[in-house]
Amino acid sequence: MKQLIQIRCKNNKKTLKVETGSNLSDIFSKLNIGMPYPPVNAKVNNKVEGMHYRVYNSKDVEFLDITTPSGSRAYTRTLFFVLCKAVHKLFPGSRVVIDIPVSNGYYCDLRIGRPLTVDDATAIRQEMQSIVNRAIPIRRHEVPTEEAIAMFEKYGHHDKALLLRTTGKLYTLYYDIEGFVDYFYGTMLTNTAQLTLFGVEKYYDGLLLRIPSMSNPMQLGTLIRQDKMFEIFQEHHRWQRLLGMSTVGMFNEAVSQGHATEIINVSEALQEKKIAHIAEEISKRESVKMVLIAGPSSSGKTTTCKRLSIQLVCNGIRPVPISLDDYFVDRELTPRDEKGEYDFESIHALNLELLNKQLAQLFRGEEVELPKYNFIKGKSEQSGVKMRMHPGDVLVIEGIHALNPELTAQIDDALKYRVYASALTTILLDDHNYIPTTDNRLLRRIIRDDKQRGCTAKDTIGRWASVRAGENKWIFPYQENADAMFNTAMIYELAAIKKQAEPLLEQVPENCDEYAEAYRLRKFLGYFSAIDHSALPPTSLLREFLGGSSFTY
Repeated sequence: MKQLIQIRCKNNKKTLKVETGSNLSDIFSKLNIGMPYPPVNAKVNNKVEGMHYRVYNSKDVEFLDITTPSGSRAYTRTLFFVLCKAVHKLFPGSRVVIDIPVSNGYYCDLRIGRPLTVDDATAIRQEMQSIVNRAIPIRRHEVPTEEAIAMFEKYGHHDKALLLRTTGKLYTLYYDIEGFVDYFYGTMLTNTAQLTLFGVEKYYDGLLLRIPSMSNPMQLGTLIRQDKMFEIFQEHHRWQRLLGMSTVGMFNEAVSQGHATEIINVSEALQEKKIAHIAEEISKRESVKMVLIAGPSSSGKTTTCKRLSIQLVCNGIRPVPISLDDYFVDRELTPRDEKGEYDFESIHALNLELLNKQLAQLFRGEEVELPKYNFIKGKSEQSGVKMRMHPGDVLVIEGIHALNPELTAQIDDALKYRVYASALTTILLDDHNYIPTTDNRLLRRIIRDDKQRGCTAKDTIGRWASVRAGENKWIFPYQENADAMFNTAMIYELAAIKKQAEPLLEQVPENCDEYAEAYRLRKFLGYFSAIDHSALPPTSLLREFLGGSSFTY
């Protein structure tokens, strides 16, 4: 008789005894949990595991569906796997690069030896659907890493072999569908039939893989045009070619050969060149009297603002900063969210009437007295600071709402130049494993919150979902309004922040919900060879988070 172990299920608060070695799928079937959507993976003692996972000791388990970030990632990874299998069958010897998140999906660069056609996209979608309809088991394997490297070399997946060779791990997981093998750095579904919804269509010169909406998994995410966002990613592919690296394995190899300082210097120079170009574009528009800079949390927009201001001076323009924080309405006038709490992220938490009135006065050459917000009292006060614009002056306004037309609705658009700044990841783990753009920003914020706000990684991770919800509401819908987009991420970034981020993530206790995310980020950083950030220049955007900046914040 097999030994029994105890499972405490967080979903229904029940305890169940199961045979040792039971997998999570077996356990779920015995628990009678009422979930709106089937489980995709689960937290096991606050570590996310796939439904393949077998349990040999008593555990706490919480099953997750596609409406959770972890569940959505697992669903998406499995779609990538099925896409790669379909393309491999239809176009033997081809290469698939799962490239960038765009238009509520993922742009995939398919290198099939000729331009991709609409008929090709249709054939790929049909083959993927066939794989789904056949309900093929997705099998999980764990082997010594040297065996996995040899296998991937044999199949021509040199990017995966290089990544594994540079990480120093003893054992490696991989998956197969009918003998087609691939490697992913997170959990997968257990059967292709679980992929109930996806979309495939031609997009630019590649393919757009569309995924279900997290808020409503019965529908695909809305297809929106993001031409400017797509172009900024393409620009960074050109930068990758200049540096000669596009994956973490290539980066790690270059670091091991002593090229870290060279990578830092070229990356910083390329970023400064982009800022200088934006400043030149502003100087060419003689009508511009106001530069608006927006971006999500920890995008580095403050340093972007400071560096852009320097470049504006180099072009004969005097930047004059205005802080939106001083235009908050009195506390009792602040709108409230669905929980009844003050919504300071709302654009209506700002005194839009006063802001537009004073901007119009300034542009007419009049003098104004700027407000000063007293955050302790929750009151707007007079600052005693008078301002008047002079020839060559340009106002510089930075804030999350800067690209929202409602912020400056009464000001002529000809007077405005809009900049969107965000950390849009510039490197892939390997051809089939992209790096979520939000991971860059979350890691930055964990480090900054520890240094500047006395917040633990647990606190920052706990608030991140709320931060992201605010971004989805107030920032991302307006990013295509930008006249210029600026990618604040650098190819070496995650290797540089690794040494400061890892100890903070290790302090997150195992008995809290935030541990799962901290553990995921630690595993993720494990793929990078750390580099010493002392080689970063004092004006580097990363100094805003790592410390040692020559700018004052």
